[in-house]
This record gives sequence, C-alpha cells and structure tokens, in this order.
Amino acid sequence: MLIGLLVAGLVVVLTGLGIWQVQRLGWKTDLIERVEARLAAPVSDAPGPSVWPALDQKADEYTRVTVTGEYLPGSDALAMAVTEHGGGYWVMSPLRTADGWILWINRGFVPQDRSAPADRPLPDGEQRIAGLLRMNQPGGGFLRSNDPAGNRWYSRDVVALSTSRGIDEAAPYFIDAARENGDALPIGGLTVVTFRNAHLGYAITWFALAAGLTVASFIFLRREWRG
Repeated sequence: MLIGLLVAGLVVVLTGLGIWQVQRLGWKTDLIERVEARLAAPVSDAPGPSVWPALDQKADEYTRVTVTGEYLPGSDALAMAVTEHGGGYWVMSPLRTADGWILWINRGFVPQDRSAPADRPLPDGEQRIAGLLRMNQPGGGFLRSNDPAGNRWYSRDVVALSTSRGIDEAAPYFIDAARENGDALPIGGLTVVTFRNAHLGYAITWFALAAGLTVASFIFLRREWRG
C-alpha cells in the first residue's frame, strides 16, 4: 500500500511538471511570435507621457522606436550585465527629449575593466536614438536587490534610477539603443531577441517518465498480487 501511494504521488508530480512545461511552451511560443512581429514592424516614435498609463509589457515591449533629445550630464548609472562579451555593465543614461520629458537610454555594454567615465563618454548636443522599447525592471537581479544608496544596480529599474538622480518623472520604460558605433564603447544592439524553446521536449520527457512509472508499477504490483 505504501509503495502504491509513493508511486501515485510521483506520477502526479511528473504529470504536473509535464503540464507546466506545456504551459511554458505556449508562453514562449507567444513571446517569440510577438517579438518577431515587432522587429519586422516599422519604427515608431517613443511613447510620450499621454501614452504611459496604457503601456503594457505584453503589448509593447520590443517595439522598435526612435527618439530625439539631449543626455543629462552627471546622471549615468551602471547596471550589472552578462552578455556575449562577458561580464560588465549596461550604461544607463537619462535623456531629455525634444518635447521636454525624460527617458532612460541603455546606451550599451562596457566590460568591468573599462567602465570608467572616460571609457564611455556621454555624447554632447542633440542625439537621435533608435532601439527597442523595454519595460521597467524593478527590484534587482537573482538573489541581489538594487541598492540605490550605494549606487549598485542589478536590474534596469528606471523608476528607482530616476528617484536616485532627483528626476521627478521619467518614462516607465527605457530604450535599448541599437549599435551605431561599431565596437566603440558602450556597445549597443545586444538585446536578446532569440529565445531558446525546448519546452516541448521537456514536456514529453516528464509525461514519458510518468507513463513509464505507471506501467512499471502496474506490472510489479500485478506480479506481487499473483504471488
């Protein structure tokens, strides 16, 4: 009886894991389709304040946008990052748009040993920025929380960044700038837009294990009963 209960419990767990992977498959497939559609769509203007309350991660993230404005000097922040170039930082800089509102720009990646201001000079004058709209990333990274007081950032939380820099109001999103300066720092255009989708294989594995355990248990228990 005890063995039967243990087996039943394992089958339930394995089946649950399979169902979870099927749900993840649907989510990942939808994400891939949405990102591909937005990357193929025409470039639009970065959303202004009148649109901010209606912005939604599922509906708007990864949209190709452009904006014109001037960077605010002395307000850069470095957020921890791991990219194809190794470990380092995203360079986050606030930009005052031509219409007067403020928007954070992820200017790109710098390695840890080249993160000094001299390695990532802030462009002067009016700039035209093109890139991908990304929604705010509050809180921090895995097991590490942002520390505004210590100026340590593990996620691109533009709300907290604005508060720490004395900016009263900024867009609730940021732009991942496209690469426009080759390999010069910061390196833009590193947004991950290709997503691995192995959830179907995982689901099949969990369901197969559940089915195999069920069959094996049935054969074993039948033999025990006959014995």
